[in-house]
Formats: sequence, C-alpha cells, structure tokens
Amino acid sequence: MKIALLAMSGVRACDQELLRLGLTLPGFVDRSRIVASLPSLGLLCIAAHTPAGHELHYFEAEAAGREPPEIYGCDLVAISTFTAQAADAYAIADKLRQAGVRVAIGGLHVSCVPEEALTHADYVAVGEGESVWAAIVAAAERKAPPAIFRASDFPPVDLAAQPVPRFDLLGERPYNRYTVQTTRGCPWRCEFCASTVMLHSSYRRRPVEHVVRDIAAIERLHPGAFIEFADDNTFVDKTWGKALCRALLPLKVKWFTETDISVAEDAELLELMHEAGCRQVLIGLESPTAPALTGLEQRADRKARWAAGYADAIRAIQSHGITVNGCFILGLDGHTKDVFRQVEECAEAWALFDVQITLLTSFPGTPLYDRLLAAGRLLEPTAWHLCTLFDVNFRPTGMTPQELREGIYWLSQRIYSDEATRRRRKAFFQHFSNEPGYPRRSSAPAEAISPPSP
Repeated sequence: MKIALLAMSGVRACDQELLRLGLTLPGFVDRSRIVASLPSLGLLCIAAHTPAGHELHYFEAEAAGREPPEIYGCDLVAISTFTAQAADAYAIADKLRQAGVRVAIGGLHVSCVPEEALTHADYVAVGEGESVWAAIVAAAERKAPPAIFRASDFPPVDLAAQPVPRFDLLGERPYNRYTVQTTRGCPWRCEFCASTVMLHSSYRRRPVEHVVRDIAAIERLHPGAFIEFADDNTFVDKTWGKALCRALLPLKVKWFTETDISVAEDAELLELMHEAGCRQVLIGLESPTAPALTGLEQRADRKARWAAGYADAIRAIQSHGITVNGCFILGLDGHTKDVFRQVEECAEAWALFDVQITLLTSFPGTPLYDRLLAAGRLLEPTAWHLCTLFDVNFRPTGMTPQELREGIYWLSQRIYSDEATRRRRKAFFQHFSNEPGYPRRSSAPAEAISPPSP
C-alpha cells in the first residue's frame, strides 16, 4: 500500500485580540514558530514499525483545506492530532474517506475520545501507537471495517527494542530543530497535564546508547542539527541523566529539553548538562505564588513544595550557563487579578531568560476536565477548538472569564515586548556572569545564552 503520514502542525488560538496583542510579539513568536515547525516524532516512530512492502510518505497540514493533494492518491492516511487541531483533522479525514481513502487517526486527543474519532476515521489508535500500528496496517490491507485499536490489548511498548525513527522521511524540509525522545511519561501527576492521559505505563527511560544512535541518525542527514528532547520531564532520574549527558559529550550537539525544577538540586548534573550541550530548559513554574499550586501535583504536592525555592533554583540553573524558560499558567484556582502583575515582577526578579504564559486549559481525559465539568465551570464542555492554551473556556475562582482574558492581553504586551525581553536578558547577564559557578569557557556565554530558538 501507499501510506501517508499526516501531521497536524501550527499553534492555534481563537481569541483575535490576543492574536493581535500577544501572539504577534517577538518573545512569543520565536517559541511558537519552533513548536509549529517541529516534525511529528510519533509518526516517524510508527513509520519505523511499518511492515515491509509498503511505500511511506510524510506530510504536514496547518488546517483543513491546506492538506497536500498527494495524500488523496494514497491507500491509507495516518493522521496525528492534538485537541485544538481535532476539528481540522476530522475535516481532512472526512474528505479523504469520501474520496475512498482509508484513514487512521491517533494522538492524545483521540485516545481520550475514541468513539468521537471513529465517526471520522476507519481506524482509531488509543494509546502508544507503536503497539497498534502494524495491526492497523494489516486491517487497512484487508479492508477491514472501522475499529478502535487499544494499546492495552497489545504487548506493552519496550523502549529498549525501538528502531530508529524514520527521520529520512522528512526529506529536506527546513526544520530549525529535530526531536528525539529520551524518556517517556512523567512520574508526577499534575491535574492539568494531558500527556499522561494515554501513557498508562510507568515513567520509562530509553537506553542511553539508543538516544545517541538516534541523534547520530539525524546528524548524518542534517549535520549540525539542533536537538529538542521530546520529553515531559527528562531529568527526573538524576543518575540516568548524568549517564545521558556523559554519552552526549563526544557528539558536541546543542539541545533543549523540558524538566522540573528539581534539576537545580544537583550541581554535578547541571555542569554535565552544560558540557553536553544543553542550551535551555523549559520548566513549569505554573504560579508566582505558592497557594495556587497546592494540590496541583496530585501525588506528593511537589509543585507547592518547590515554590518557595524557585528563585534560588533558577539562579542555580542559569549560573551554569543554561537558560530557563519559565512557564506560568494563568487562571489557577486561587489566582486573582493580581497574578498578572506578580508574573511580570517574578519574571524580572528571577532574571528568567524566557517566559511562557498560557491559560488554564482543561483537556479531555484529564482530572482537571473532570473536576471543572462536575462543578459546572466549563463554558463549552466539548469546544475542543478552544483547547489552545490561549483561549478562555472556564470560570476562574478569583476573577471573571473576561478579566482573565484582559489580564493575559495586558501581560502579553508587558512581557513579550522587545524592551521587556532585552531587560530580562540584560538582567540575566548582570546576575549570572559574575556568579562563582558561571561557566567561563570560550563557548559560553554566547552559545549557552543564544540557542537558535526560544
């Protein structure tokens, strides 16, 4: 069969005022452009699990009506989508099926609402795609009737037995970074987190040599590529993290990842991360004040416990030449209209190199969605197009929905302006270039502080 792998790409937002005020500002656009242009590692992974004898092609589409016409000449199209893109993915799937093309669809969103997805696709993958992909291909070959394929019905994914993702399918597309997975899942359980919804297995680490193998595969195709580790929380296991960094040292690659604030507790790890090419970590701080964090992490209340040490932790990380992109969620229970000013003040006081702000968003399948739905606080419970992280679709406890909207308008202008960005970065250099632990190698601070990204 001729099989197309179609990734839904692009950052979504419905709020036109925010689009005008915030999403056009440099500080936001830089990171958004990167997120929008990342290749779909999930599709490249299932491509590597495709049985022999099939012809594979990789495509991307930002919206329905903008899909590549080549997919209509395929026998099977596999679509990967997030919640905010679901409507576009469904619209493309409907058109494909009308044209006689079989459609498989997977990803976080459809793993939570598979019956909904089955009204638009022939085959729905629930959970980790590597488990079910070969069965879906076989079903399409024999033109089997529509069905839901659940990973829980198949042997679990063995991360130590995964082949190299099919990076070759990306061709010569001009990505400014390439994704590699080092770990899968997260041991913490944050109420709002959608990524844990379909990963029911425990937190897993890939063999370090396989991570090196995958990076080498990218380097052969795209020398000098910047790497983004497609992880939820890379350095939970500090011992494993040090082994990873030591293995990366000879590669001389530059990379970005997401992790939690506890990485600051291990100076040896931070030193190894810098030496191994880490240029920035994205960390979910979530709130500038501790009370709003209480109960957010549902296993051990880690977010609330860590909050008092945010300033010292950020200083420790950045003193090693690794910049921090601090992420805040606006509209948490306990947030009042004061939170917008507090975020601005903390971003500057902590000398955050980059700042990311989003609105509290209840994705289907998360504990947050269930709680807000039960409380009658969702404005439109199935308005998936509003699950963008930038659109208000709930009633906050400490302000009105409109006050939350107006607050992010105001804060976007304040923190993403050229002046604010320059001021924070100047503060970074002033704070940390004189720190005792700050690297003084020839490659820092210029390389360490200027990743081709955030």
